[in-house]
Amino acid sequence: MASPTDLRTLKAFVTVAREGNVTRAAEQLHLTQPAVTLQLKRLAADTSITLFRRTSVGLELTLEGALLAAKAEQVLAALTDFGQTAGHLATRLRGKLRIGTIIDPEFTRLGAFLKALVESGPGIETELRHGMSGDVPEGLRRNELDVGYFLGDIRDFDPVAGVVPDGQENLFQAKELARLTYLVVAPPSLAGVVRGQDWPALAALPWIGTPPASVHNRLLGRVFGDLGVRQNVVASVDQEPSMLAMVRTGLGLSLCRESLALHEHQSNGLVIADRVQIETALSFVCLKVRSNDPTIQFAFDAITRIWG
Repeated sequence: MASPTDLRTLKAFVTVAREGNVTRAAEQLHLTQPAVTLQLKRLAADTSITLFRRTSVGLELTLEGALLAAKAEQVLAALTDFGQTAGHLATRLRGKLRIGTIIDPEFTRLGAFLKALVESGPGIETELRHGMSGDVPEGLRRNELDVGYFLGDIRDFDPVAGVVPDGQENLFQAKELARLTYLVVAPPSLAGVVRGQDWPALAALPWIGTPPASVHNRLLGRVFGDLGVRQNVVASVDQEPSMLAMVRTGLGLSLCRESLALHEHQSNGLVIADRVQIETALSFVCLKVRSNDPTIQFAFDAITRIWG
């Protein structure tokens, strides 16, 4: 070939090959018949190939013309695919999604959630920031997080929740993922004074305390506050494994997720208080004013697919 063939000539060639008629091809291409005929002549000259032969019903591809037409179809199909891919890349979601994570990743199904984000939104970069449950709403308010997991009642962190007039927005938007039960666990040495006791009696026993941002602190603070009793905290920790380790040593009582409490009872002999429990929820949250951001909506769609 003396010179590369332009795409308009290829498209004219393919259209005539499909239609077997220059006039119909020209109509589809929105060109004049002479213009299409000129493109065919130029292609034949450039390739030194007889592309068509005339028949009583129109134009018919020669063997060489048919082989060349098949290759031209591939080129145009590749061009179409190129355009579609470019359009997809131009419109897909991009940016960073800062996710507040809490407790163990198996329980929150964090791995499955991140996989769904990567597979469905490859343009989104994720950044994980692990902490306590109460750190998540604060991170959202300070624009340090975009979304996050949360344990408990998000209204505890909403300064206007419970006092806003009907129809007005609260600060956070939350999707409940699961209901949870928290139990009280105690060292085996305290079994005799734990079993059969209610909250006021348990409050007087030694407790392993947690920081205000911890769900344990918030849940117990509400229970004991409503009863007007004071929790006897003898030590404080900020990690759940450390908290359970201190219970095992005999130091005091602690609140614990039901699944962990049953495991500790079976594996390490910890005692479960049989008259008390607290119900709460695991949620996925964001600031309500940002709930329509495309990346945040995408995150909520992904978490819904994982949790149902």
